[in-house]
Parts: sequence; C-alpha cells; structure tokens
Amino acid sequence: MLNTLNKIITEFLPKVPYGITTVKDIEKPACTRLEKDGLNTAIMFAFPYKVQEKVPKNLSRYSAVADYHKIILPKLNLLCQKLEDAFLQHRFKAFADYSPILEVQAASKAGLGVIGKNGLLITKEYGSFVFLGEILCDLEINTADLTKHCNNCGACLKACPVALNKEACISALTQKKGELTPEEVEKVKKATVFGCDICQNACPLNNSAKITFVDEFLNSYRNEYTPNEDDTNRPYAWRPRGVINRNFEIFEEK
Repeated sequence: MLNTLNKIITEFLPKVPYGITTVKDIEKPACTRLEKDGLNTAIMFAFPYKVQEKVPKNLSRYSAVADYHKIILPKLNLLCQKLEDAFLQHRFKAFADYSPILEVQAASKAGLGVIGKNGLLITKEYGSFVFLGEILCDLEINTADLTKHCNNCGACLKACPVALNKEACISALTQKKGELTPEEVEKVKKATVFGCDICQNACPLNNSAKITFVDEFLNSYRNEYTPNEDDTNRPYAWRPRGVINRNFEIFEEK
C-alpha cells in the first residue's frame, strides 16, 4: 500500500517535498469548523515560493506571488482523485490553510522540517519560504514521530520588532482595517505593504533557501505593489483595497 501511495504522489508532484504522519495527537485549531470524519492520516506537502534571492521592493515574499490557495488546492484535489482511483473504498480530502489540524506541527511530525521559534516550518531545502498543504485520508499507515525544533539561536526573536508576540504580529497588522495608531504606522514601515518577512530574513536556516520550481509562482511574481494594479488572484485581494493602499502610502513615506 505504501509503495503504491508513494509512487502516485511522486509521479503527480515529482519535486514537492512531502511526508506522512498520523494526526490523532495533532492539536486542532480552536476556531475550526471542519471535522476529520475518521481521516486520521495526513500526507503533508511543502510548496516552495521563493522566486529570487533579492527581496521584493515593498511586498513580503508570500504576497509577491499568486494566491497559493488557488494554486495548491487544485493540485491536491486532482491528486485526491488519483488516490481514490487507486484505493477504492478509502477517502481522501485536500486542505490548504483552512485545515482541521495545525499544519506546522503535522508537517514537522511528518519529517518535512523543524519548527522555528517564530512558529514557522523550516525545511532543509527551501527554508521557511514554503506553503503547506495536506491530504487527509483514512488509510492506516504506521509512522514515526519526526518532530524537531530549531536550535533556538534567537536571531528571529532579536530581529522582530514585537519580539515574536503573535497578538502583535506586524504581518497581521498590515491586514488590519481602518486607521492605524502612530505606533502601528511605525511598525508597518518596518515591514511591507502586505505581510512581514523580518523574522524569516533573520533566520540563518534561510540563508541557503533554494528558489522555487513551481511555475505558477515563478510566472506570477511581482516585485512591488502599485495602487492601480490588477489584484486578481493576489494574496491580498481578499482584503479591502483601501487597506493595502493605506499601507502603500505609509511605506512610501519612509
């Protein structure tokens, strides 16, 4: 069974790092409205998104490429169909971000990388510049717990203006609606018009992160945001245009 599973995955997604783990003891987000329905095995995937060595002019790396939900999920859904054809009577369901499990925890447990002090998964080849996705299934597969954490060098903590306080995360602040306080404005100036890569840029494990092979990310790359651009299928398109334009004006005033 496992050989067949691996063969199908590697033929369909030949370059994408993946690992398999049980989710029975993986923490579940408190806000999730999804149920596992007996899907206790996770096939975790890490899709790299770093397009070039130089950082984008005013965007975080993840917001400089197309909305990953619309890239990853269709691929995983197609893979689910192939797996369902090969494993009759078994169920497979794909997720990307809106997941009933904590993806970073599951991905590390599956052997895809270490958990950084900033809470991100850091892979050996692509660093933390990866989007996670998974296929949950009801196959019974024995797996080892490969969870690892980074060496806690403290570089990300030292670099982060809010000391890795999730409730004060600058990336989330760039998505906040309405008027910002003077203190919040100063924090946005240190980040980008959408998202923040400060902790990732400081991480030494990202120094040798490879460029992505995913064509959809390579072809959709934008070095900067401009107020009049077409934001169709961009990661920030779900937010009111006024939010990112506000950030653009703040960023231009630096």
